[in-house]
Amino acid sequence: MVQDSIDPLILGHRVRYYRRRAGLTLDQLGEAVGKPAPYLSMLENGRKEPRLGLINALAEALDVGAGELLLQDAPSKRSRLEIGVARAQDDPVYQDLDLPLLKPNAKIPDVALEHVLGLYGELKGRAQATMATREEARIANSELRAEMRQRGNYFEEIESVAAAAVSGAGYTGGGFTEGTIQAMAAQFGFAVHRSRELPSAVLSLTDMRNRRIYIPQRDSISVRASRSVVLQTLGHFALDHPEPTDFAEFLRQRVESNYFAGAALMPEVSLVPFLHKAKTERDLAVEDIRDAFYVSYEMAAHRFTNLVTHHLDLPVHFVRSDELGIIWKAYENDGVPFPRNSVGAIEGQRLCREWGTRQVFHSEDRYSIHHQYTDTPGGTFWCTTRVDDSRRPPHAITIGVMFKHAQYFRGRETDRRSVSKCPDAVCCRRPSSDLAERWEGWAFPSVRPNSHVLAAMPVETIPGVDTSEIYEFLDRHSDSG
Repeated sequence: MVQDSIDPLILGHRVRYYRRRAGLTLDQLGEAVGKPAPYLSMLENGRKEPRLGLINALAEALDVGAGELLLQDAPSKRSRLEIGVARAQDDPVYQDLDLPLLKPNAKIPDVALEHVLGLYGELKGRAQATMATREEARIANSELRAEMRQRGNYFEEIESVAAAAVSGAGYTGGGFTEGTIQAMAAQFGFAVHRSRELPSAVLSLTDMRNRRIYIPQRDSISVRASRSVVLQTLGHFALDHPEPTDFAEFLRQRVESNYFAGAALMPEVSLVPFLHKAKTERDLAVEDIRDAFYVSYEMAAHRFTNLVTHHLDLPVHFVRSDELGIIWKAYENDGVPFPRNSVGAIEGQRLCREWGTRQVFHSEDRYSIHHQYTDTPGGTFWCTTRVDDSRRPPHAITIGVMFKHAQYFRGRETDRRSVSKCPDAVCCRRPSSDLAERWEGWAFPSVRPNSHVLAAMPVETIPGVDTSEIYEFLDRHSDSG
């Protein structure tokens, strides 16, 4: 191979420049150097690194010195612009925009490329200020997911704390009543109050001075959802969480308090026999947990992942994503090939279009439970997916297992099957060569803006919370009954 200091993209542009100056086509140059035109096309686009012998042959065919081809600067203004655009699109800052690949061709004028580079430069500059925060958040998230995977998403210490709190509230089984919730809160010295004025940035607000937990009125939040909110809040106190000092600590506390709420609403002592019975009958189903314990489908799915690996020896994966396939939450310990970014983060990545969690949006009845087998590079997986239309836009919630474990689940008889080759781009991210040939340069999409909790992290320790609004609310309500 040529020296490591040679830049394949610049070399390719220099070869193209001198080929065009010589009036040669790719086929003609290929005949002169003994290489097919497709190979030379990839070389000119920077995707092939030629051996020194080929460089000498190219120089001779183009009537230039080999040293001229190896110079490390663009041969023309146009080449400089095209190289700059190619470099920009390789930058993660640009890729986070999720824009289609821009391949400069003769139909795109220089001024358009200059605009792209100018906008990229401004974007890059603005991103520098928040890049550290965003990457720290993604790294913290990846590290926490790794710990959850190692534990099988089972936290014995939180199970114990939740079991003691439930027992102390006098809970003996069945659904949690308003009285049980108040009794749980009283254990930690709090009373639950509903308010119409609760700041929109929070699900609950705790007045530590007057020992009150404020939640929205019933017309703003369902009884089922309000139980979860109160228990998530109590989880912080039950687990002795200090005020978070950084995003990693905030994220961990949020995961732990959510776990506490699930363990309280679906106690291990009640749910594990329920799951064992369903496994024996080969009739495991998340919707049965939802109905038996009167919780949301998503909370039932989360709780399922807490217990099935530890108690039933079933590796599992969970994912919540939107219709575009963007992952909002995910967990796996079964080897399912989730897409990941450079630091291993799953959230914010886009799922393959062939997976059940995306196929459900195109099924005949998108609001029915969707069962599917998917062949992937990591093996075959079975999944069950439900669309949650309480969110805007709707999200799909999926629980899945390896093929050999599908035998224990309701819906295993499904004949839906797909093949996913992702992360190979030819699977669903890159158009076929025939399609690209027909439409390249003739399509101009207007992209819908995307946002995600990890896409642009705020600088606050608790993201999105307006401290002034919080304090003003508490000040207004501190003397009320």
